[in-house]
Amino acid sequence: MQTDELNMYFNNMMVLGSVGRVITEWKDIPMELLMRIVSLLDDRTVIVASGVCSGWRDAICWGLTQFSLSWCKNNMNDMVLSLAPKFTKLRVLTLRQSKPQLDDHAVETIAANCHELEDLDLSKSFKLSDWSLYALARGCPDLIKLNISGCSAFSDAGLVYLSGYCRKLKILNLCGCVKAASDNALKAIGYKCQQLQSINLGWCEGVSDVGVMSLAYGCPDLRAIDLCGCVLITDESVIALANNCLHLRSLGLYYCQNITDRAIYALAHSRVKNKQEVWESVKSRYYEKKEEEEEEEGLINLNISQCTALTPPAVQALCDSFPALHTCAGRHSLIISGCLNLTSVHCACAFQSHRALASLSH
Repeated sequence: MQTDELNMYFNNMMVLGSVGRVITEWKDIPMELLMRIVSLLDDRTVIVASGVCSGWRDAICWGLTQFSLSWCKNNMNDMVLSLAPKFTKLRVLTLRQSKPQLDDHAVETIAANCHELEDLDLSKSFKLSDWSLYALARGCPDLIKLNISGCSAFSDAGLVYLSGYCRKLKILNLCGCVKAASDNALKAIGYKCQQLQSINLGWCEGVSDVGVMSLAYGCPDLRAIDLCGCVLITDESVIALANNCLHLRSLGLYYCQNITDRAIYALAHSRVKNKQEVWESVKSRYYEKKEEEEEEEGLINLNISQCTALTPPAVQALCDSFPALHTCAGRHSLIISGCLNLTSVHCACAFQSHRALASLSH
C-alpha cells in the first residue's frame, strides 16, 4: 500500500471518537485505534504510515513492538540504521536475509536503542563479527529468543560473553555456527542460561559430549535440542539428556552415527522417571490436572536418520514408551530414513489398525 493509497483509505474513513464526535483529521485518531490499524498493515507500509504526520510518527515509534525487514533485499543495513533509533519499543525484530547485508554498525545501533528487545533473528548474517554479540549483550539483556544460524564469523568468545548478560534466553538457534558453538561456549550457556528450553546445534561439528552434557546438567527445562550432524557425540550425551531433561520433547540425532541402543534404551526408560516427576508436580498443584499434564510430557519428535548402529528392539521399545512418536504416513515424527534395518519398527497406530481389522474379521 503506497502513500497515495493510504491517503485515499484514511480520507474516506470516518471514525467515531470517544467523545461522540466524528474524527476526520488523521492526527486526531486515538493511539490505540491507530495501532490496531497499523497491525493490519505489512511492515513496508508501516514505514510509509510513520511518515504521514508527526503525530503518526510518534505514535508508531512509541507503540510498535514487532517488525520485520526480511522483505528488504538490498538496503537492509541502511534501513536498520534509520529505523532502530525511532522504533525503540521493539520486542520482536526479524532481519533474516537472503544475501548478507547487515554489518556490526547496524547491530550496534539496534543494541543502543532497542533495550526491550526479546526476540531477534539475525540468521544468515555472514558479515557480522563478535562485536555484534558484545553489543547485544550490553544493550539487550532481556533477549529470550535469538536466531544467529548461519552467522559463521562469530566465535565462541562472543557467545560466552553474550551468555553472561542474556541469562533469560530460552530459544537459541546456532545452526551452522561452527566456530561459535564450541564445548567451551556450551559450558557457559549451561551455567548461565538455565532457563534455556530450545537449542539448535545442527552441523556444529566441533560439539562433543562435554558441551551437550553441560547443557543437560545446567538446563533442566530443555524441551528441544537439535544435534543433527554433530558427529562427535556419543551415547553419553543422550543419556545425560534422558536423565536430566525430563521435559524433552524433540531430539535431532541425524547422522550421529556413534549413537547405539544404549542411548535409545535410556530415553525409553526416562519415561518412568518422567511420570514420577510429573506426578510430584501435579500433586503440588491440582489433582484433577494429572492426566492433562502427563499427556503433555515425553518425546513427540525424534530424528535418528543415518544412525545405522541402532537395532529394531531398542527403537521399538522407545516407540512403546512414547506413543506420540509416529512412523505412519502423514504423521512422521520418528524419522528413520537411511536406517534400512529399522523398517520393522512401527508406532502404536499400526497395532491399533491391526486390532481394528482383526475385530472386523470376527
